[in-house]
Amino acid sequence: MLNLLGSVIGAGLLASGVRAACSTNLVIDNYSRYTANTNSLGAWTSDDGSCTALKADVANKKITFGPTANCYFYTNFPAPCEKASTDGYTALAFSAKAPVAGASMVVEIQTTTTCSATAVAKSSYFTVSARTDRTETFTIPLTSWAGANPASVKAFVFQAFSTTSGTWEIGQTNLVCGGGPGSSTSVGVTSSSKTSATSKPSVSASTTASAPPGTCTDLLIDDWSSQSRLTFLFYNALLLPTSDDGTMKSIVVANNRVTLTPGENSYFYSNVGCISATNKYGGIGMNIKAAAGTTLQIEIQTTPSCGSGNPTSSGLSSAQLGWTFDGTEKYYSIPFSKFSGLDTGHITAVLFSSLSRAVTFGPLAFYCGATGSPYPVATPSQPAVPTSTVPATSGPNSFVIDAFANPNTNALGFYHGGDDPATYTISGGKVVFSMKGNADLSWYTQVSGSCSDFTANENGYLHIAYSGSAAFSVALQQHNPSCNSDLAPYPFTWDDVEAGRYSNSAKTDIYIPVSHFKIDKKKTIGLALKGFYTSTTTTVSKIELVKTVPAGFSVPSKLETAPLYFACTRPNSFAFAIDDGSPDLAQQVIQAVNAANIKVSFFTVGAPLLDYSNNLTNVYKEMLGRGHQIAYHSYTHPPMEGLPDNAAIDAELTQDIDAVQKTLNVKSKYFRPPFGTEGARVRERLAAVIPGSKFINWSIDVEDYLWALSTTPEKQLDAFKRDLAKGGNLVVLHYLYPTTVQYLPQFIALAKATGKQLMRVDQCMEDPEAPPL
Repeated sequence: MLNLLGSVIGAGLLASGVRAACSTNLVIDNYSRYTANTNSLGAWTSDDGSCTALKADVANKKITFGPTANCYFYTNFPAPCEKASTDGYTALAFSAKAPVAGASMVVEIQTTTTCSATAVAKSSYFTVSARTDRTETFTIPLTSWAGANPASVKAFVFQAFSTTSGTWEIGQTNLVCGGGPGSSTSVGVTSSSKTSATSKPSVSASTTASAPPGTCTDLLIDDWSSQSRLTFLFYNALLLPTSDDGTMKSIVVANNRVTLTPGENSYFYSNVGCISATNKYGGIGMNIKAAAGTTLQIEIQTTPSCGSGNPTSSGLSSAQLGWTFDGTEKYYSIPFSKFSGLDTGHITAVLFSSLSRAVTFGPLAFYCGATGSPYPVATPSQPAVPTSTVPATSGPNSFVIDAFANPNTNALGFYHGGDDPATYTISGGKVVFSMKGNADLSWYTQVSGSCSDFTANENGYLHIAYSGSAAFSVALQQHNPSCNSDLAPYPFTWDDVEAGRYSNSAKTDIYIPVSHFKIDKKKTIGLALKGFYTSTTTTVSKIELVKTVPAGFSVPSKLETAPLYFACTRPNSFAFAIDDGSPDLAQQVIQAVNAANIKVSFFTVGAPLLDYSNNLTNVYKEMLGRGHQIAYHSYTHPPMEGLPDNAAIDAELTQDIDAVQKTLNVKSKYFRPPFGTEGARVRERLAAVIPGSKFINWSIDVEDYLWALSTTPEKQLDAFKRDLAKGGNLVVLHYLYPTTVQYLPQFIALAKATGKQLMRVDQCMEDPEAPPL
């Protein structure tokens, strides 16, 4: 490879030696000065003269070219060098798009022993492979170039393109700052975040979808299969950005339908990549239910370059499309032929605005040919659940636990109450639960003020007299080893069963064998009714322990549940278990844990791993390479116990497993529930889908969701110290926020000061399959 040191022009414009330690990412080149062969640092940039049709797209911050066999493109740093690692930069980041999935190129770094060295620079190489033919973001840690000296970088070179057919693109190139909350400059190409309500977003995406081979099939845009995918991750079924403008009064997903209730000037958009519909798709269609007189505006957006520039919008009203509504659900189509001059070769988004009333959309899809029909969404089959029964037993004791005669205490004189007083009422000898489908809320009734030995009741039954819905879980809770409620975790664990499985056919009585609760019953605290997953109310008039069940009552077998952990089991151990993150902050996380010489565990959401534009796959590959643990955190991050059925729970588990396997080639037995929401069904399905699995929660919560974006982010430190003082040893935090990541070194230092050994979750759980300490 030709050395580039002699090609520097304008090297005196910016010398890295005077730059202070980084606080933000450093833009090497956004191609705004390419016509002068100058990058954003004022240094020389060019190809070798053999790349064909090379041009800079200033608006979209990229270059495009057709490579020849030996074509290369390079960008220099101003003299004497860029002291990248000294200045705090940890990685090279850039976007790129290959002509075909699987194509590769080599990125070369040229470095010298010192900035003042006059010897020819040393070259080191790193191969980048494209997973799709769409624009992706790549982050290459500077440590990936074996033998390179990142303290004296002279140039980067893009070369050795595996295919010379078609067009390559390379987008804005940055050095990633590894420290400080200001280092979150995005190098991504698309955004899946909500946009400001003050102006319409650029909703075009920089992906290109080619026509599938063979007979045309309708292309699904969104099947509204997941509330969380839409309103938490902001993804449609194509895993492309979709959202409202932030002013919708509500967006509710149910039964493969979305109901949009508009505010003033609300709109909703869905990106589709860059679809070539010419001579293939005739339009976009969906079922709609709206009240008579409802009107709305429909826009189709196109971008000739399939880039991220300003799109062209073509709009028609529902009246112009001939739509009328009568309160029933009907199929409506958006024929492209109705839009004058529409560029059907480069469709990037569909947008709905000016909604006069609430509307409900069914599955949204491109249809083949001139006419469309409703997109058929497959109904997932429910997983088989054992229906075996067990013989009745007879216990020695019977006593009433709760008859709801007192609003504050039960029949045993101990506490009863719930997480949210607004969700239940106690009067007239009964309690009425109206949890409104919030599976994260619980109600408790204690059998002891400390630890109660329940082992003598092993052959008895818990009886609950009720009416209404049995769609909830019943838990028997266990105290911590010290029976001290001032220590964390408290409770230490519990086991759940589904109330509905143990109900009689008349739906009046529930009988649960005490033996079906797999906890240390010598340390029993009490019961919890939790995981309510319908909006139907439940009324309970008595909770008691009985010796046996009525004649003819069929006692179901116990379904295996994944064990629930709030704390490490290994003596003197401590684990950081980190959820959801932003790729822009990943290098700071890695820098913090590397500096502390510890290993941590990351619980990953599956859907974003399959969106290659956000670079999460590369982030987690680097974490794996550094010896950290990767585990599961659902596919789209819903409160899983609140999902309507076992099929929906299984889908979240299996799709997350598949995504992690596909992108990272990893399998795990560890799962953390989104929001910490837990109940019998999700623990049963986890045990069935992943035999030997472990259900991981936490005993230290930094409460970043409360404080990270507030005016008092330091309260994250207060929360950590509070739970640490109680003996907590298993952390939950997210690398979604700069302040949380900024405090991570302090969290680690506080944990180390306890004298405990910091390790991965599987190690702190004494897993024999975990790496040795």
